[in-house]
Amino acid sequence: MKKNASWMLIVAGAMIGLMAAPAAFAQSGNAMVRVVHASPDAPAVDVYVNGTKVDALTNVPFFTASAYLPLPAGKIDVKVTPAGAATPAVIDAKGVTIEAGKSYTIAATGLLASIKPTILVDNLGAPAAGKAHVRIIHASPDAPAVDVRVKGGLALFSNLAFPNASQYLPVDAGTYDLEITPAGAKNVVLPVNGVKLEAGKIYDVFAVGQLANLRVEPVVTTPMAAAAPATAPTTLPSTGGESLPVALLGVGALLAAAGVLLRRRA
Repeated sequence: MKKNASWMLIVAGAMIGLMAAPAAFAQSGNAMVRVVHASPDAPAVDVYVNGTKVDALTNVPFFTASAYLPLPAGKIDVKVTPAGAATPAVIDAKGVTIEAGKSYTIAATGLLASIKPTILVDNLGAPAAGKAHVRIIHASPDAPAVDVRVKGGLALFSNLAFPNASQYLPVDAGTYDLEITPAGAKNVVLPVNGVKLEAGKIYDVFAVGQLANLRVEPVVTTPMAAAAPATAPTTLPSTGGESLPVALLGVGALLAAAGVLLRRRA
């Protein structure tokens, strides 16, 4: 990335690109929904959608992300219970509104005593040539808010707190070094070096666990280039999100959130 590149132009380009959402599944009247188990002390769980247990989401351990399920737009109910039991529901999200043509992540976040659904609007639009899209989700309930810096440089992404997510930003494909610090501080709590981002991929990076065993988990998605099925299947696909090495994911997510003045390594 050129030294004097304007981050304002980068951010503007990101917003324009992400506004061009795929129209194929919008025309089908479907939304796309996936479920993520991000509660660090919750047991393995079963997931129900509209009252029906999802076969591919039975006995799901922490941390697991499902594939996307096309569902008719409108209101859906999502219930999460301990594996093998219909009750009690650790999450019972009723009447969640989903819109045609949009994609959503429903994540179980927080400790078990205060677990709740965090609902995120995703974007499956294809990155521009040579770019990746990256978003970071702060899902660690006792970790502080963080800043992300270019190694040895200024803060690029500031004060991301639980259970919030950054915007998606486009980043040039390449390898990057970043530093993660507590919000407003300069002491590096986690250096993340040598992370490679691939062109044409969408990276959702979750910071999960508790502070004592904090880790990052990436979910990598291929942009939606083809039309989604016109009718929803009765179960979620059995494949979960594609994972990357831990070092790679950590930098990738935070780097994408920054998306500016990043030093590309040779």
